[in-house]
Amino acid sequence: MSVKERKERERAKRERLIVATARELAEQQGWDAVTTRRLAERIEYSQPVLYSHFRGKREIIGAVALEGAAELAAAVRAATAAADGPRERVAALARAYLDFAARNPAVYDALFQLDGGLAYAQEDTPEPLKDAFAALLECLAEVAGDGVHPGMFTEVFWAALHGLATLTRAGRLLPEDAEPRVELLVDRLAMV
Repeated sequence: MSVKERKERERAKRERLIVATARELAEQQGWDAVTTRRLAERIEYSQPVLYSHFRGKREIIGAVALEGAAELAAAVRAATAAADGPRERVAALARAYLDFAARNPAVYDALFQLDGGLAYAQEDTPEPLKDAFAALLECLAEVAGDGVHPGMFTEVFWAALHGLATLTRAGRLLPEDAEPRVELLVDRLAMV
């Protein structure tokens, strides 16, 4: 292995450490606790080293969001692949999405609430974000209905899931009613 390859590997390893540490700190104490100073202390590198990877917190949030998008896509695909029939797939998608949001609140915030400097729904949208949407579209396109644009239907269904996730987390909806809400969403919006 060349010196250049070793340095690139070490750089990638440091970058993964920064992202993992930011994510861990955000999950434990919230995104306000994530500062470049605290990250530098936790990873035991200087702030200039951290800045050599990311220009600031915004880019770190974006890196966490991209990682989270890949995880969300994988969770949705795994859940829908294990389900039989359109209704079961849509219900599995909804449960997987809401479970992801509940288990990973800081990642969910990085994806959908905070400014990570990422473009959404545009030509230059990063691939992990496009793939997360594609994971939803793959399942929901089959139930969009005649004359309904599958992408738009997916956006509306996703917006409903996002609302449920956000309102439940904020304590505005009772968590014990989560399953009846999923059933209502699947039966009335997806109409399967």
